Amino acid sequence: MPLLLTLIGILTLVLLVAFVRLDTFISFVLVSLGIGLASGMSVQDVGKSIQTGIGGTLGDLVLIIGFGAMLGRLVAESGAARQITNVLIRLFGLKNIRWGLALAGFVVGIPLFYNAGFIIVVPLIFTIAASSRLPLLSVAVPMLSALSVAHGYLPPHPSPAAVAGQLDANIGQTLLYGIVVAIPAIVIAGPLFGKTLVNMKVTPDKDLFDVREVPDSDLPSAGVSFFVALLPVLLLTTFGPLKGALPDGSALKTVVVLLAEPYIGMLLSVLVAMYTLGIRRGLSMKAITKDLEEAVKAVAPILLVIAGAGALKQIFTDSGTSKYIGTLLADVSIPPLVLAWGIAAFIRVCVGSATVAGLTTTGIIAPLIQSQTIKPELMVLAIGSGSLMFSHINDGGFWLFKEYFNLTIGQTIRTWSLMETIVSIVGLLGVLALNLVV
Repeated sequence: MPLLLTLIGILTLVLLVAFVRLDTFISFVLVSLGIGLASGMSVQDVGKSIQTGIGGTLGDLVLIIGFGAMLGRLVAESGAARQITNVLIRLFGLKNIRWGLALAGFVVGIPLFYNAGFIIVVPLIFTIAASSRLPLLSVAVPMLSALSVAHGYLPPHPSPAAVAGQLDANIGQTLLYGIVVAIPAIVIAGPLFGKTLVNMKVTPDKDLFDVREVPDSDLPSAGVSFFVALLPVLLLTTFGPLKGALPDGSALKTVVVLLAEPYIGMLLSVLVAMYTLGIRRGLSMKAITKDLEEAVKAVAPILLVIAGAGALKQIFTDSGTSKYIGTLLADVSIPPLVLAWGIAAFIRVCVGSATVAGLTTTGIIAPLIQSQTIKPELMVLAIGSGSLMFSHINDGGFWLFKEYFNLTIGQTIRTWSLMETIVSIVGLLGVLALNLVV
């Protein structure tokens, strides 16, 4: 019965989000109510579970995602993202420009949420394709594949950060392992796959293609741009491992433990960005604050989706569904990492949202973390790579790519959808390989 209720709940969620087009947060709450009541929980217990799930899931995640959005906004508005791209393209030269664009997309994608990153890099892609006379899609795919990988694999992006929190994974380690797994995924789905698209002719909208460039003299310096964009990565990957190497009770360890907290790292990064990309360049605090407010407004819907997924996960736990499913899955012959990837991929194809796919899978797969010796950081990456599987017509990213590059649906499937599929499959293979050595 619990398994049947879970399947009905997931199918209902897919129906409400993908076909009825009901708000995702409302859909999560309705499905949570339905599963809780059908499992025999009282109305009071269901309400308490939903409240506990929302509060427990958001927790410090609100700080991580909120500060991440602020940092991304400052990096974007100041032109730091543009400067990073310019430098990498100059370093790689015309011959290896696709590799430079892939690296640029990855560096820009770490602090920026996907949609914001897409809007920023597309004008650069148009300009570079025109000046280098390279086929547009062969230039676009390397950069956009890197953005997608960062979105699906790496904290502080919403889905991997939330999944890491729910599975008690170390965010610093998740980020470090994610970068390792991301490299082959970007190489294959980016420059190598992009090279196969040189003969696909596209005619983008002229107004989009002829984008006026911001003068390079107005951009922040390359050193500042790279430092600010990569500061969260430096803090999370440096202080996380370091705190275990220091003796307890020392003043230095207290400082290191504080800096190892993900939300502290993100807060420091935002403060540094406010000064280096704002105040130091002559912006008023009022203008900077307005940018930060806009960033928080943009991320609010994502936080609601994460909250809804947390409610559903708590219902699974309190109703006994998670324990029941965990008992069943413990005897399944499919390796847990592959199973988690498959569930996330299935939900992604049905619903379209990588965030929804990742968070829904977490509620189902969580018992496996307790019953088997699997590193939760690798489980986060397996779920993240599965959540990127085969983006198609029910995904906003599909239409963003299609409309900006003026493609047919068939062309978009042969380019964007296939790119996302490569990212997903290579990500799984990378996680399985990493599982053998960590």
